[in-house]
Formats: sequence, structure tokens, C-alpha cells
Amino acid sequence: MSKLTKNQKLAQSKIEAGKAYTLEEACALVKEITYTKFDASLDIDVRLGVDPRKANQMVRGVVTLPNGTGKTVRVLVLCSPDAEAAAKAAGADYVGLDEYIEKIKGGWTDVDVIITQPAIMGKIGALGRVLGPRGLMPNPKSGTVTVDVAKAVEEVKKGKIDFKVDKNGIVHSSIGKVSFTPQAMLENVREFIATLIKLKPATSKGTYIKSIYLSSTMSPGVKVDAKSVDA
Repeated sequence: MSKLTKNQKLAQSKIEAGKAYTLEEACALVKEITYTKFDASLDIDVRLGVDPRKANQMVRGVVTLPNGTGKTVRVLVLCSPDAEAAAKAAGADYVGLDEYIEKIKGGWTDVDVIITQPAIMGKIGALGRVLGPRGLMPNPKSGTVTVDVAKAVEEVKKGKIDFKVDKNGIVHSSIGKVSFTPQAMLENVREFIATLIKLKPATSKGTYIKSIYLSSTMSPGVKVDAKSVDA
């Protein structure tokens, strides 16, 4: 096990062992224990009371964060010619079809989100081996396969993200930047948790939100009192 750096030790010393902080306290503390020279991401980990092995307990959804992600999202739209102008006007970074399909086949994946139309999915299916492992495959459930590509681009640019529970029952996502004000961080967390609660499977019994942790890039996690997240 590698030794902790001076800053890591300092960060650990500011977290009270076993304590669950209020959301307000946790947001302020994450800012305080972040020592990266770059603008670190604000990450959230939520352990859910579900069994992801059961199809009727899979939690997956999308949320538009009120204060965005703080990231510049590069969007590629694969669409028919008649939709290209609207996609470009909405802010898409790359728009086209066959030329980009060929680029992707050659290994190009220099984007963060790919949006397409239902009628185009037949052409994109062959790209699954390239896009799938990178999480770039368009999916109707995440809103990236739609007839209204312009609206989808606008939503992604404004801070729409998708998430799903992993095999251990944990949802992990980046929901902002440490440079955000504590209030902006708090609002994003509340919106994220509210969306998770709306997606609670009917078959999930017992405690649904088991634990919530906030952290930043390279910082330790701060446990959040789930009761304090209620808006």
C-alpha cells in the first residue's frame, strides 16, 4: 500500500471518523480537503438497497443538474442531412453521418456524448465494439437516441447526465466541480438524489438510500447524513 502524501494526511485529519455530515457541512468540507492544482470534479457515490442482478431492480436514469457539470462536453450528432443545421445551431461540436462512422471504425472517439436518431441506429450497431467499452453507445434510455437531436444537444450542454447502478448496488457520478459555490454543489446533489428516489423500483424493500458519500478527485470520501439531503 502506497504511503499517504502530506496533503492526503491533512485531508484525512479534517474528517471525523464515523461521522455523517449534513449536506451543507459535507459540501463545505469537500472544498476544504481538496488540494489538487486543477479544478477537481465533485463526485457522489450512493449505495442503494437494490439487487442489480434482478432486472426489475436495475436503476438507470438521466438528470439535468441545475448548475451543470462544470465540464465542456464534446457532442457528436450522427443524423440525416435534414437535421444537421438544427444540431449545429443547438451547439453540437461535430455533425454528420457516414464520414464520422468511418472515423469511429478507425478508432476515433474524441467526444464525450454521441446523439443520434432512431432511423440511424441500424448503421451505428456495428460500432458497438468501439463505442460500448467507452460508454459512448447511444441509448434511448439516456435520451441519446431521439428524433429531436437539437433538444438532446441542448440538454447535454446544459448539464444532463445519465447514470446507472453498478453490480455492487452503487451509483457513482460526477455532478459538478469543486470550484462551484457550496450552494451550487448542494443544489446539484439534491437534484441527483431526488431523481434516484423517483426511480426506486417497486420491488426494492427496506432502506433504499443506504449511504451517500461526496468526494473530489483524489480526496477521501465524506459521509453525508441522508436525512439532510431532503429539499
